[in-house]
Amino acid sequence: MIVGVPSEIKTDEYRIAITPVGVRELTARGHRVLIQSGAGDGSSLGDEDFAAVGAEIVPDAASVFEATDLVLKVKEPQASEIARLSPGQILFTFLHLAAYPQEAMNLAASGAIAIAYETVMVQSGALPLLAPMSEIAGRLAAQAGAHFLERPRGGRGVLIGGVAGVPPAKVAVIGAGSAGTHAALIAAGMGAEVTILDLNIDRLRQIDEMHRGRIITVRSSIFAIDDIVPRSDLVVGAVLVAGARAPVVVTEQHVENMRPGSVVVDISIDQGGCIETSHETTHSDPAYVKHEVIHYAVGNIPGAVPHTSTFALTNATLPYVVALADGLQSAIALYPELVDGVNVANGQVTNEAVASSLGMDHVAPLAALGLT
Repeated sequence: MIVGVPSEIKTDEYRIAITPVGVRELTARGHRVLIQSGAGDGSSLGDEDFAAVGAEIVPDAASVFEATDLVLKVKEPQASEIARLSPGQILFTFLHLAAYPQEAMNLAASGAIAIAYETVMVQSGALPLLAPMSEIAGRLAAQAGAHFLERPRGGRGVLIGGVAGVPPAKVAVIGAGSAGTHAALIAAGMGAEVTILDLNIDRLRQIDEMHRGRIITVRSSIFAIDDIVPRSDLVVGAVLVAGARAPVVVTEQHVENMRPGSVVVDISIDQGGCIETSHETTHSDPAYVKHEVIHYAVGNIPGAVPHTSTFALTNATLPYVVALADGLQSAIALYPELVDGVNVANGQVTNEAVASSLGMDHVAPLAALGLT
């Protein structure tokens, strides 16, 4: 199979969907790998690094899309990229279609088979391809929150870890999945007073046992959010429903009740956001103020550390990439969780959560692929 990797074109996206390790695995199995020249520059990976392990360096995106059977990307395809897709071509990337309905419709119209990293779900319910980016996003969320709490950045002027005789910042993390847990971990490590909220008591029990009370655990409820959010210096929203639009759990009234100069970080923004006053921002212009509260809502947070993120992502995706290059049907047999990853196939929306969020009809993925 011919595998293609174009440069990412979303604003401030510096990652690449493969590393030289991945290229070597593919070429060793007889697959051709085409990589757009310069695609790895943002991740500190040069054309020469890829060419040394057998990749063919091509000049532009058209050369990638037109010649390949399997296209690997990091972020959701932009309009110009969707226009290059052809029927039956496989696209493997983050999609977040519930947050981008127009892209979803265009992708379906392309006739391509689009498999989303974020909805590949193993039997335990874990999301193995989302997990590494969630870890990084959570860690960076705590760093960003601490940064914007500084007075020169418009914040309250609170040192997140406090100092002798002065209490630390109060940090609330809503959602105890991978992103939320890592945000809480880093905030606690910086010395903050951290409260994490979630509906899953078992998950909260795990965090409590692991951190021995260093992170306060609270079962999420309207009452708890009403009480905790206004008293917090930093609120991190990390709520996820796989494939679906993130539910709004922090309302505009909650934000209005926060103290001037407080900060909210909405990690869930790539799924529509869980904070009502959030709208997507970029690394170039990451924050804005509403109701005197600073909002950080970058849609590709891990893109700030692309070298680390690229290797972490490829560590997770590579077994699936190799399997898909060997053949879609055999890949699904080997990794049944790929069925949940199929969001669009042959003109149909095939992920039930995505279809429900978009108000579109849903067709079972195996039926759409003709594999039933």
